[in-house]
Amino acid sequence: MIQKVILGIDTSNYTTALALVDLDGNLVHQERQVLDVKQGERGLRQSEALFQHVVNLPMLMQKLLPQTALYEIQGIAVSAKPRPIEDSYMPVFRAGIGLAESLACTLKVPLYYTTHQEGHIRAALYGAHLKPADLPTAFLATHFSGGTSELLAVKPDKQGYACQILGKTLDLNAGQLVDRIGVALGCAFPAGKAVEALAESAILKNCIIPSSVSGMDFHFSGQESKAKQWIQKGVPKEEVAFGLLKSIAKTLSKIIQQAVKETSVCDVLFSGGVMSNQIIRQILEKELKGKHIRLHFTAPEYATDNAVGVAYIGLEQQ
Repeated sequence: MIQKVILGIDTSNYTTALALVDLDGNLVHQERQVLDVKQGERGLRQSEALFQHVVNLPMLMQKLLPQTALYEIQGIAVSAKPRPIEDSYMPVFRAGIGLAESLACTLKVPLYYTTHQEGHIRAALYGAHLKPADLPTAFLATHFSGGTSELLAVKPDKQGYACQILGKTLDLNAGQLVDRIGVALGCAFPAGKAVEALAESAILKNCIIPSSVSGMDFHFSGQESKAKQWIQKGVPKEEVAFGLLKSIAKTLSKIIQQAVKETSVCDVLFSGGVMSNQIIRQILEKELKGKHIRLHFTAPEYATDNAVGVAYIGLEQQ
């Protein structure tokens, strides 16, 4: 039996991703490939990332659509830029756009353009076992990753989600902070999982790295400097790692409480790779307990970069 599906494509700064959802809303299959970063490096230039996407996409397509599988693509959705704002642009998304436009033209199927940020939000809903209708018409969402650190006011619209930035980093992104300190602690880049593993071994948990918040905006460069000071003073790696993650959680707690106070919106959805961190989640749940704020955490695999949300946005535009 031929299975009719929507293909989602996302080529972010550090992950090539494809996903299939069927017309009944079931996730059929997904493939992801994290981009390679040389040992000791703290990131990739856009040209390097774009080249890796070009190499990865045919390989992932072969895994996603083997000749023995009976899939009929009914539509294609692609993340065409980082955010749903007019001047948002990054070259890496051209790799996904090129594949999507070529396939849509060849297969004579509809092509839906969305953004990486909207894909994160929709994937987080899926990973939290929520449908768009399960949340109020307006909700708060975090997008904390290596390239973005924002607190958003979100409203669904016909093409995905309208996102208003309520608060944002004024220097480093949360993922950059974790990666930089992770590398300083001897972890490979990207360092998120390794830093979390270190933090899980912390015993004293008394390494203080203060948060820095102004209204709903915030800084992370001070946390980087303080963490490096603790490392230079010989504080155990696991204690520095825990203090770092606690500082990020404290930052989130403060800006969420301020956003709820100013907007009266009490539902918060957590998206972005940093929000796959279970220590940050545990601290947030403790910090916000009894505050009458509904926290919607997604499964870790749907917080990190993926094409699942992009595919669902395409399905919902059919």
